[in-house]
Amino acid sequence: MNFTIKNKKNFYNYNIIKSYIAGIVLKGSEIKSIRKMQVSISESFCFIRNNIVYIKNMFIANYIHSSSLDQHDTKRDRILLLNKNEIKSINNNIVNKKLSLTPLELFFNKNNYVKIKIGLSKGKKLYDKRNLIKEREIKISLQKLHNFS
Repeated sequence: MNFTIKNKKNFYNYNIIKSYIAGIVLKGSEIKSIRKMQVSISESFCFIRNNIVYIKNMFIANYIHSSSLDQHDTKRDRILLLNKNEIKSINNNIVNKKLSLTPLELFFNKNNYVKIKIGLSKGKKLYDKRNLIKEREIKISLQKLHNFS
């Protein structure tokens, strides 16, 4: 099974400086919902508390065929699994360089484990976003001119 759920808003709102791949601690019904692609990371963000990395507001729908006892909170905080040295490095960058930790994409690796790519990112200014839109529009108009000729 090969799928990827990307957070396209982050690439527009942030400059990604460095990325890490982390595992996620999930319950059984959550993994089944992810396999059915009933998941969203567009509103989520990451934070560090007590040297543990968490993802907040990651939406995973309840699995349809599970009992009411197996239901989970759809937007609960989930633990991300990273190396201790990676966590220290991320924490130093967040504190010293005033960076954010944002989820970039969710995918299955070759062993069928759910992984999430998170990135250290710095927010873009409004004029950076405008320049990005302007460049994209110029590129599209040049492509249209090239196709007509």
